Amino acid sequence: MSDDDLAFRGVKVLDASQGVAGPHCGMLLAQHGAEVVKLEPLAGDWGRAIGKQHGQHCAHSIPFNRGKKSIALDFKSAEGLAIAKKLASEADVILENYRPGVMARFGLDYPTVTKGNPSVVYLSITGFGQEGPNANLPATDSVMQAYSGLMSATRDAEGMPTRVGLLAIDISTGLYAFQAVAPALYRKAMTGKGKRIATSLMEAIGAFQAAKMVEYQLEGDAVLPSGVPVGTFECSDGYININGRRDAHYVAFCKVIGRDDLATDPRYATVAARFENEAELMVILREGAKKLTVAELHAALNDGGVLNAPVHDYGDYFNDPHVKAVNAVQWLDHADVGRIPFPNIPGLPPARQGDPLAHSPYIGEHSREVLRGIGYDDSAIDALGASGAVGIWEQAQAAD
Repeated sequence: MSDDDLAFRGVKVLDASQGVAGPHCGMLLAQHGAEVVKLEPLAGDWGRAIGKQHGQHCAHSIPFNRGKKSIALDFKSAEGLAIAKKLASEADVILENYRPGVMARFGLDYPTVTKGNPSVVYLSITGFGQEGPNANLPATDSVMQAYSGLMSATRDAEGMPTRVGLLAIDISTGLYAFQAVAPALYRKAMTGKGKRIATSLMEAIGAFQAAKMVEYQLEGDAVLPSGVPVGTFECSDGYININGRRDAHYVAFCKVIGRDDLATDPRYATVAARFENEAELMVILREGAKKLTVAELHAALNDGGVLNAPVHDYGDYFNDPHVKAVNAVQWLDHADVGRIPFPNIPGLPPARQGDPLAHSPYIGEHSREVLRGIGYDDSAIDALGASGAVGIWEQAQAAD
């Protein structure tokens, strides 16, 4: 796929969001060809400091900001705010994730922006939404995992609700936001009309859990497992996940662990019987799995046509022969952190070394370029940098 094939080539996006959800949406727009200007405070997007920092980056800021151009502004200065308003007036898309009312205080809210830019697609992401008793409460991924019911569906063996160990809600919110912006841009191209899109972490994770919510309504706390035997089994040297709920798969699983008798035992021989006697059956099957290595059980289950996969860590995934064979992960050199993985984004070409779409910007790295694009000359830009209204990356590098 050439750059000319990217669908959003020529679309201008002002990404004023921070963290992960909004930046993820902005990154996807950039990867599909849009010119995305990342507008961030002088100190940088707080999403640059999630977990361990590596210079101006962290493990989250690198993948979720690649392909963007960064301009750093002081919104509290008249000059900085004027630049932000100028950029907003020329944008096809604006992304923001401030609490309700914050953008209005700066004159960058949807009603104000549309006075001069009526066809803009304007996306707002909040934690709980624009209205309601929780509208002004802060919300993070972990807060929303608890609030939304997600943690009740991920209990440990003792019944303790557990958090999914990645920013699943932020990431899924970015995906839902992108799928809302993309058709809005199509509508804009067809009709010339813009659109206000207001969504939230709460709404996104609600949509993500639609089936579980229906299941809860129909079955309450007595939700049956998706099948028996289904789950993670401990082997002699690791773990494997097995889905043997179909009769033929169950029979094959029993044979693999040397318990053919279980396949014909009336307590377990049918789907209904296995549901009825799940607890005692799973104990027996788990004991059988412990006698084999992961590799032995994986190979035997594959031969028997039983759905299964070893429980990998990310290193295992990177080195897996299939992942390597299909080039599912690209490895690129990063100036601050060295060689890092870039998993392919579905529907897009793989990341390439030296491609601007694979680069994650430093704070204010493109301030000069962006300002030139809206009519500022170098002397005016230097003055803005000297006044503190604009953060200019090359000036900061010289000062260091």
